[in-house]
Amino acid sequence: MKSKWLMAGAVGVVALAFITGIAIYRDRSAQQAATAVQAGSDALVRAHAPVFGNPQAKVTIIEFFDPSCETCRALYPVVKGIVNASFGQVRLVLRYAPLHPGSDRAVQILEAARLQGKYWPALERALADQPRWAAHGNPQPELIWESIADTGVDMAKARADAGSPAIADALRQDIADMQALKVRATPGFFVNGRPLTNFGEAQLKALVNEELAKVPKP
Repeated sequence: MKSKWLMAGAVGVVALAFITGIAIYRDRSAQQAATAVQAGSDALVRAHAPVFGNPQAKVTIIEFFDPSCETCRALYPVVKGIVNASFGQVRLVLRYAPLHPGSDRAVQILEAARLQGKYWPALERALADQPRWAAHGNPQPELIWESIADTGVDMAKARADAGSPAIADALRQDIADMQALKVRATPGFFVNGRPLTNFGEAQLKALVNEELAKVPKP
């Protein structure tokens, strides 16, 4: 009987250590993310980044986004819904984190569409067709041209613009900022500079609501 109690006690100690270890890891991750943001706050929002919603909104969701990422695709309607339901108080700023093979080319195509004012329709078509062009074993980002063909984009001009130095420079800046902010997976969210360290739809909405609560009432 004594040995059973000793065994149970040992198991309990191991379980407690495991839970404590997780808590310490999460706290350390949160501290690292916050430190990175404080050190590189200028890296959050750049003038070249696409913006959805009221440009003057008091609450800004910064999303480091990969067009090939299934989770980015799944959460896009959620984030768009948060912005649309905010009555102009929340905006979305997209930054690129091309972590999947072929994503850099996808970004070039989307940015070429943005030069013609067709960014958001092109993005939504690309996300809708993501399973077709973004297969991880065989990415084919050139298929995005087919996806966006009926969005009103001048295809010849877009194909020429996709390889422009300006788009390449903006993408390099996003990658540098992603690394400075220690974004290692997509989507990576910040709300008014605060990193979303406990990932999830509910957690994102809660963080946005916390920032909205700080906005002075008119």
